[in-house]
Amino acid sequence: MADKKIGHITAINGNMIEVAFKDSVIQNEVGYVLIGNERLKSEVIKITNNTAYLQVYEITKGLKVGDKVEFTGELLSVTLGPGILSQVYDGLQNPLPALAEAHGFFLPRGVVLDPIDEKKKWHFTPTAKVGDTLYRGSPLGWVPEGIFQHKIMVPFDLNGEYTLVSVVKEGDYDLTETMGVIKDPKGEEIKLTMSFEWPVKIPITAYNKKMVPSEPMVTKVRIVDTFFPVCKGGTYCIPGPFGAGKTVLQQLTSRYADVDIVILAACGERAGEVVETLREFPELSDPKTGRSLMERTIIICNTSSMPVAAREASVYTATTLGEYYRQMGLDVLILADSTSRWAQAMRELSGRLEEIPGEEAFPAYLESRIAEFYERAGYVELPDGSHGSMTIGGTVSPAGGNFEEPVTQATLKVVGAFHGLSRARSDARKFPAIDPIDSWTKYKGIIPAEKVREAHNILRRGDEVHQMMMVVGEEGTSVDDFIYYLKGEYLDTVYLQQNGFDAVDAVSDPERQEFIFNKIHTILYTDFHFEAKPDARQFFNELRQLTLDWNYIQMGADEFVAQEKKIDAHIQAKTKA
Repeated sequence: MADKKIGHITAINGNMIEVAFKDSVIQNEVGYVLIGNERLKSEVIKITNNTAYLQVYEITKGLKVGDKVEFTGELLSVTLGPGILSQVYDGLQNPLPALAEAHGFFLPRGVVLDPIDEKKKWHFTPTAKVGDTLYRGSPLGWVPEGIFQHKIMVPFDLNGEYTLVSVVKEGDYDLTETMGVIKDPKGEEIKLTMSFEWPVKIPITAYNKKMVPSEPMVTKVRIVDTFFPVCKGGTYCIPGPFGAGKTVLQQLTSRYADVDIVILAACGERAGEVVETLREFPELSDPKTGRSLMERTIIICNTSSMPVAAREASVYTATTLGEYYRQMGLDVLILADSTSRWAQAMRELSGRLEEIPGEEAFPAYLESRIAEFYERAGYVELPDGSHGSMTIGGTVSPAGGNFEEPVTQATLKVVGAFHGLSRARSDARKFPAIDPIDSWTKYKGIIPAEKVREAHNILRRGDEVHQMMMVVGEEGTSVDDFIYYLKGEYLDTVYLQQNGFDAVDAVSDPERQEFIFNKIHTILYTDFHFEAKPDARQFFNELRQLTLDWNYIQMGADEFVAQEKKIDAHIQAKTKA
């Protein structure tokens, strides 16, 4: 066995250490700080001559100059294999429930556990045959993991063509057993198990091509699916002030979105919100299966009380796990909450490295790092002709709700949809609090774009009248302008807002959205005749209540048809001849 590469600490600055070394060291290499019996994991982030700068993923209390650092020669990696689903990991893929069971709720630093149970048996069904030509990502077979067929694949770092020499028969095996043997063109044989490792900062590209996202990712949230849709393999961001509903909106999306796997990456959010997620998700029923939602969910848990360096690791760990399941032909949704905390960690580390700061002291490479993260999303064609997708949605927490700050602006440059949350709408209890005026999307949704544009024009016109009324009063506007205002308020109240506590209104499938929207669109472009503003207000108040009651009735029921007839009769009474 080769001698281990050892360095010595020469300076300590918070969670960053400077280490003098003699042998070769590579960027992003993992090192362990040796302090007593503890091994504190760290990563090389900068190299200058014979000095390496490492960010330590643990609390650095007790470290001193002269302490040893052991370099591993390996990049920061995660273990990929069956058993990842339903897990709760920290940013370094340590299983938190298992850590708590072994050490109590106050976790000691430097403790590492296997991310996947190596002794658990999985029922393997082979699909590849001896003599087949395999490539990276090619499946040998599959094992059942929840409701999915988890493909056992050729590791992604094996480039070129390989010939399958042998594969085990159908049966039960654990992660340490050899599942097959492949041979390269030189005749060298490689044994394959169910699991392998992959560096988190290197994208998985074992696919034929990445295509432009075109299929809508239905969330069953009307304002999203109709007005600001997101496509499978696309990207979007949810910026908003604290308390505006970012986390709740993400949880609703994770439950009802038309995807297979959901990965929640808590990259520095407050511990209270993360604890709420951990408590609620195992209790939530999955609309797809009727079983626990956690069975197709992975949570990467890194709160604001944990070391800041681990926030970056949690983002990349979540993305790598998402790419792994995308390689199986599944649709994956990554929800990062909140990327602002990750950016703050970058700012803190950049300051300790004494780098030249950019705007608001964020590092000059902030935009490129954020772009690299979102660029890992995509809709891909796999070697077997199937398709998989990974959609990334990130929340941003700008101080004071200022969308002009660097993190929000850097994010807006790379995402395909912008769901900006409004403090005013949140305070008015208009949920989801997505601002329909400021938000936008580049994707096609479930409703024809022209109709959506026409409805959006009504919203804008109504908002303009509302702003004018705040200055000159209601009496300073014409009846026609006042009708535009009432139409905009009607659309906002009955369609853009949803009651998350009502079993029917909380979940609006595409068929229902299309039917309801077409009816509302007709109303918006119907000419009404009113003698005075009080008549118009009374008419739209009654119409609004009729439509809200309609929202709470299951589509297809007799009551649904009867309520629609009441709406039609109410409209006909005021339409012009």
